[in-house]
Amino acid sequence: MAQLVKLQDYISRYQVDLKRYPTQFVRLKKQQWDRTKEEWENGTLESSWLEKEDEEEIPEKKSLFSKLFNRNKEEHSEKEVWVENELLEEEIIPEEFTTLHFQPNIVYKPQSIEELKRMYLDQLFHFQLKWASSTLREKSYVDPKFMRDTLLRNFTLRLPDNYFLFYYPILKLKKAPVELDILLILPTEIICVVALEARDLDAFIGSSDRFWLRKSGKDESKILSPLISLNRMESILMQIFKKEEIDLPVRKVVLSRNGYIDYPGTSFNTQFIDTRKYQEWFKSLASSPSPMKHMQFKAAQAILDLAQTTSYSRTGWELDGEEADE
Repeated sequence: MAQLVKLQDYISRYQVDLKRYPTQFVRLKKQQWDRTKEEWENGTLESSWLEKEDEEEIPEKKSLFSKLFNRNKEEHSEKEVWVENELLEEEIIPEEFTTLHFQPNIVYKPQSIEELKRMYLDQLFHFQLKWASSTLREKSYVDPKFMRDTLLRNFTLRLPDNYFLFYYPILKLKKAPVELDILLILPTEIICVVALEARDLDAFIGSSDRFWLRKSGKDESKILSPLISLNRMESILMQIFKKEEIDLPVRKVVLSRNGYIDYPGTSFNTQFIDTRKYQEWFKSLASSPSPMKHMQFKAAQAILDLAQTTSYSRTGWELDGEEADE
């Protein structure tokens, strides 16, 4: 499960202490799964969907969870979803009274271990959004669209724990906000992704020009070349890495999960992944035996240091409510 380090300009736990939270997340995920699995096997797992969440964050929770579960049931296989990774080091971390504690709750009685696992990970995804939008003292308003964002769910739920995900982060460069697309920071490289999310079976005709052609049935329209965003991201990263003495290769990907990409010729250091190649590419991407590395943390921290953040101070009653929840 890739770690959602930064979501747009939301405040993030990882901004507080990047060295601590990745290992804390991996440990928390494993400990709670082991406990949930043991209770399920022993028949002591209580069936209750009353999870203590803020109402403004997850409205109509039971209905929403049912929709998300049904939609994602076919997306996750045991091999793809459940990837265990080594921790940087075993360290004792005191338990906080805040939302650090993840307590999964059961919507209905799972009939198999696979159903239990999917249910657990779906709720853990909600918890990840909370970590990516709040700290002990601050909080950001989360756009409900991210709860329904299937690409975000795929990247978080199906990639390994040792991947850091920056999802459309906004950086402040020379006092001006610059929104990037998707960054995946792996232990040994960084992948910049521009996603072409459109109707099923749309075709994107690429060229070296400023605009590409999008064909949707009989309709045609022009879109800005995704290579412009990719090259800009690469340029920004190279400037940051040069200044901070970071040595990580950058790879670029134009991604269309449900459409076709026709790009004549080649583009340096760029992959074009469409619906014909997506499953194979994603399976390869999810296979990473390497644990988290120092240079990976250094790169993520350098980007976080430039990230723009929009948040508000949490009120006393919010803090008291979370303390009571724990």
